[in-house]
Amino acid sequence: MIEINDLHKRYGDKTALDGVTFSVRPGEMFGFVGANGAGKTTTMRILMGVLTADSGSVLRDGRPLTFEDRRRFGYMPEERGLYQKMRVAEQVEYFGRLSGLTAGGARKATGDLLEQLSLTERANDTVDALSLGNQQRVQLAVALVHTPEVLVLDEPFSGLDPLAVDALAEVLAARCEAGVPVLFSSHQLDLVERLCHSVGIISAGRMTATGAVEELRDREGRGTLRVVVRGAAPGWAASLPGEVVEKGDEVLVTGVEDDGQEILHLAVRAGSVEHFGWQRPTLTEIFREAVA
Repeated sequence: MIEINDLHKRYGDKTALDGVTFSVRPGEMFGFVGANGAGKTTTMRILMGVLTADSGSVLRDGRPLTFEDRRRFGYMPEERGLYQKMRVAEQVEYFGRLSGLTAGGARKATGDLLEQLSLTERANDTVDALSLGNQQRVQLAVALVHTPEVLVLDEPFSGLDPLAVDALAEVLAARCEAGVPVLFSSHQLDLVERLCHSVGIISAGRMTATGAVEELRDREGRGTLRVVVRGAAPGWAASLPGEVVEKGDEVLVTGVEDDGQEILHLAVRAGSVEHFGWQRPTLTEIFREAVA
C-alpha cells in the first residue's frame, strides 16, 4: 500500500503541489493524469526520494518510506537516462546488477524482458541506433528488470506504437496480478480508462478527482441520453426537455433533470424506439470538467 498524504511543494512563488493526497493498493493500476505542469512529475519525484516535500508524507503500509524500500521500486523518470553507446542487453543487465541481481539472474531477467517487449533482435544494438520508441522500451526494461515491488512510471507509453502499447500493458497487468502497485502518468486518457483500476486527476497542484474509474463515471451522473427512433416525423425531438442534438434517427439529449421517462413516452409516440439509454461520461469528459 502506497499512500501520498497532503504533499506540499513550492519553488519560490510558484506552488507545485498543494495538498496532494491519494493511495495505490497492492495489485492496483493507478493512472495519474493532468495537464503539463500540473504536478505529476513532482509528486513522483517526491515518492522516489529525488525531491523532498515541504510538508506531507509518503508511506508504505503505514510507515515512512526508506531508502531500502525505494531500492526495490521500479522507476521510469520523465527524462530518459540510458547510456547511448551501450548495447541494449548489456545495459539492462547492468541496471539489474545495480539493483542487486546476480550475473545469471540479471541475464535471465534481461532475456525475458527483451522478448516480452519485442527487443530480442535489437539486443546487441547500441541505444543510439534505436528509434525513440525502442529506446522507450529499453527504459521500461531497465525499470522492470529487478522484479520491483512497486512500479512508478512517468509517461511510460509516450512514443510507443499500438503494438508496443499492448505489449507493455500485458507486462504491467501481469505485475498487478502478482500484487504489485503500479502508478503511471499519461496524457492518453483512453488508455488510462482501459487499463487502470483507479485514477487521480491533478490540476495546478491539487487533486480535483480521485477514485475507481467506474465510480468516477457513475459519480458524474447519467451524462447523455441516447435515443434512436425509426420512422419518426422530422423535428419530433424539438420539444424535448434539455439540450437536444439530432443526427438522423439518433437523438442525444443532455441536461435532463429526471430519469427521462417523459422523453421515452414521446419517443414511443413518435415512432419505433430502437434504442433508449444513458451514456456515462468518458474519462476524457471527466478530465475536462475537473480541470476547467
